[in-house]
Amino acid sequence: MPRPLPHARPKPPPAPPRPAEGVVSWNLNTACNYRCSYCTQRFKEDRGRWARDTPRFLAAFARLEGRWEIKISGGEPFVHPTLNEIVRGLAELGHRVSIVTNFSAKRDKLASFVEAAGGRVGIFSCSLHLEYVEDLSEFAERLSWLRGELLAAADPELPAPEVCVTSVATREVLPRLPEVAEVFRAADLRFKVQPEKQNRDVIRYTPEEEQQLLALGGHNLTGQIAHGFLGAPCWAGSRYFILDDEGTAYRCYPARRYKVERMGSFLSEGFRLADEAETCLYRYCNCTVPIARGMMPRAPGG
Repeated sequence: MPRPLPHARPKPPPAPPRPAEGVVSWNLNTACNYRCSYCTQRFKEDRGRWARDTPRFLAAFARLEGRWEIKISGGEPFVHPTLNEIVRGLAELGHRVSIVTNFSAKRDKLASFVEAAGGRVGIFSCSLHLEYVEDLSEFAERLSWLRGELLAAADPELPAPEVCVTSVATREVLPRLPEVAEVFRAADLRFKVQPEKQNRDVIRYTPEEEQQLLALGGHNLTGQIAHGFLGAPCWAGSRYFILDDEGTAYRCYPARRYKVERMGSFLSEGFRLADEAETCLYRYCNCTVPIARGMMPRAPGG
């Protein structure tokens, strides 16, 4: 039997089956009421444009075929001037709505979100920023209340809504996170950690810090700290894409970071998705949304 050539590369794994439900990660605004020391975003207030653009975005989402999960984030989405109008419009189009929030909104605002979603919430993800949250028990109690509201309103024909808490594992807070995780575990709430990033990449944790991160489940409970799918097929660009507040679409988060693989303006009637899974071009992938939804092969050590 002939030996493989030294430069021969292993054959990439086959693409997973085509996902029935697509996902959009929509950063619908760039404003936030927090200023976390480790945040990598740049904040800009443009409430007038965001409000004026709402009908254009809803018209664009109406052109998507089938049901999609629209994962809303920001900035902080609860400071967006027309959040409820957007959420109600997406629900009426038959899409599911997920959201990432710092959970600083008052109960009446949270309740109006639940009402606007019409039972079509997918994931309600709360980013825990310990620089701003002093009472973890109160945070957990409010989130348990919200979970009850979401479950009571849920459409029985859709997957049940999920609630989770995430926290960035800075070196300063990493020693506290096992204790923090226990608070939410006691409340039957899922707790996830996210590695800190600087200059687009995960910071250089020590081996001991890496073990602490993995003991907490790794990045968003994937069992890993950093993922790599270079050369593997991925449904990003076809069943998943990133959308910014101006309507520009990118294939995935690494594409947006490097300003490549632009898909054009989502607001244009000429916007088109790829037909099939395409090869990943990046050594580091932080798109845990499509990873969790099985849109690329889960390569060992990736």
